[in-house]
Amino acid sequence: MTAGDHLAELASIGHHRTLAERAFAALHEAIVTGKLAPGERLPIEELAGPLQMSPMPVREALRRLHAAGLVENVAHRGARVTELSIEDLREVYEARLELEPLAVRHAAERFTDEDAHTAAAALDRHVRAYRRGDVNETFTAHTDFHFALYRAGGSRWLLRLITPLWESSQRYRMSLPTRYRRALEERRSEHERILRACVDRSPDDAARELHDHLVITANRVSSRMGGGDLFERWR
Repeated sequence: MTAGDHLAELASIGHHRTLAERAFAALHEAIVTGKLAPGERLPIEELAGPLQMSPMPVREALRRLHAAGLVENVAHRGARVTELSIEDLREVYEARLELEPLAVRHAAERFTDEDAHTAAAALDRHVRAYRRGDVNETFTAHTDFHFALYRAGGSRWLLRLITPLWESSQRYRMSLPTRYRRALEERRSEHERILRACVDRSPDDAARELHDHLVITANRVSSRMGGGDLFERWR
């Protein structure tokens, strides 16, 4: 399937209120999943065809993707998918390591039984999807698990700040060949410790466990890209 065919398929899925939202959703998923490769040019006229819309909503979608850090504008050449680099990886995770431990600290201070049920259900979906080899659902459930914790913290601003960073870092995680991805049981143990700290209303433990969880992933991706460890674990 070509990138154009993939965009056409993505654009036909979902119920978005405007054409710009439909274009944004299709292009966003194509970039995050690697169907549109880092550095690939994004000519508005050429994208409009597969998306079955005029250039105007595509232009608006590219503006939003630029704001999210997934698209960059190159002088005299137009828009292209943002390149992956170790320096960009460092900046993304540096910000995540400030914001997400804070969000999960807030969550642990006010965690409810309903929050625990929602997070545990997402974690169970993640495990089952991984075992049956469903890559897209594995990543979706992983996102749902983390954001179930962050939403429990009750800060809309933290969610707004975390979301684009999460999306940018997902490109790096999905770029890892399967053999470089961490074993399910290792990640499952980390996730369960984070969740347990929230259930136990232990903000310090929750923040520490999440911090180290992010550090391990960032360092693994950096190593795959030919770099060294970017961050040190808390403990």
